[in-house]
Amino acid sequence: KKGKVTGFHNWIRFYLEEKEGLVDYYSHIYDGPWDSYPDVLAMQFNWDGYYKEVGSAFIGSSPEFEFALYSLCFIARPGKVCQLSLGGYPLAVRTYTWDKSTYGNGKKHIATAYIVSSA
Repeated sequence: KKGKVTGFHNWIRFYLEEKEGLVDYYSHIYDGPWDSYPDVLAMQFNWDGYYKEVGSAFIGSSPEFEFALYSLCFIARPGKVCQLSLGGYPLAVRTYTWDKSTYGNGKKHIATAYIVSSA
């Protein structure tokens, strides 16, 4: 998107892309507060020639967990920050709406969701 990577918050997809040599991982910035999985990791990387300044992802979570969490936040706070607690720690997830298409009774699609903070 305009020469930058947006989205890309799933650890399984990240792993598969890195395994194929399409992701060049530079560094992590933040390790979340949880002692076990899932945990949160903020990272910087290059994907297929495009730079991601800071990205975050749950590490060790299932796709079902992420789909449920992001769906819940999108339904509860579409296009906003969703504050919640995970394992006793505060977590903020940001969702975005996509205004150019609809489904059902004119409801908006979810465009992306990402972890804002977990400290």
